[in-house]
Amino acid sequence: MTQDNFISGVPWRNSRDLKTLVENRTTYTLDNCELNIFETHQEAADVNLVFGDLVLTTMLKGKKVMHLFDKPGFDYLPGESVIVPPNEMMKIDFPEAKWDNPTQCIALSISKEIIENTFNMLNEKFSEKVLTQEWGLDLSYFHLINTQDLSEIINRFIKIGVKERSREKDLIASLALKELMIRLSQTQAREMLEKTYKELASGNRLAHVVDYVKKNIRENLTLEELAGQACMSKAHFLRTFKLELGQTPMDFVLKERLKLARQYLLIGGFQIQEVSVMSGFNNITYFIRVFKSEYGCTPKVFQKQ
Repeated sequence: MTQDNFISGVPWRNSRDLKTLVENRTTYTLDNCELNIFETHQEAADVNLVFGDLVLTTMLKGKKVMHLFDKPGFDYLPGESVIVPPNEMMKIDFPEAKWDNPTQCIALSISKEIIENTFNMLNEKFSEKVLTQEWGLDLSYFHLINTQDLSEIINRFIKIGVKERSREKDLIASLALKELMIRLSQTQAREMLEKTYKELASGNRLAHVVDYVKKNIRENLTLEELAGQACMSKAHFLRTFKLELGQTPMDFVLKERLKLARQYLLIGGFQIQEVSVMSGFNNITYFIRVFKSEYGCTPKVFQKQ
């Protein structure tokens, strides 16, 4: 989990304002959406929650166990988001919530109209999709690790809902919702590729590039080389990759190298110089700098921890 993927906290309710210790709710109503902030200050189980619109929930603090779609529960932690379709019952446990260790999350319910309008616009304007046939949300990938871009727009939306006081508040929120839809779609695309790139590699150009990067991560990969693997011009490849996945190809290569370096450090037994080379970095100073930027500490400190 990178340092940039967590959502900024929101103020806790004053204890005198709490109506309940389990899922105490504060609501901010905007055009096309409703921002809800939930706080829980004691252990609880089988708490039911349902919305009439599609909901993006994001954990801020603490831990939940979420049960969805009649499947086994899963741990739900800060740095993660869950997309819940309309009228789907969420069954939630709070195994660790206490007065001095509360749980806090947001639930942003989004109108069907703004979702359809946003994806219709994207399908008209950017119709030449490579990874999937059209823009939209795929509820097969409902539990997401927040990307930096997704975290940034969620942070911005919290600020709009909680602090914005201008007459343009609803317009600002509507514009932010459109960006949120794009970031959610891109985050899902990256999640899907991570899980399916091997089986898709023979028939999908972006999946093939991802597979190629992972197999050649120690090589000196260039944008020109990756564009050639996708059978696209450099400009077209760069534009397509960034639009559909929300990051540039070379940013993707860097993230893959950092993930690999982290795995080697967790295994242990390697010198920092060895980890740098095995992960595809040919400059240890650069490796240390980007690792610290991504994970908040140097490789050596991470290894000791």
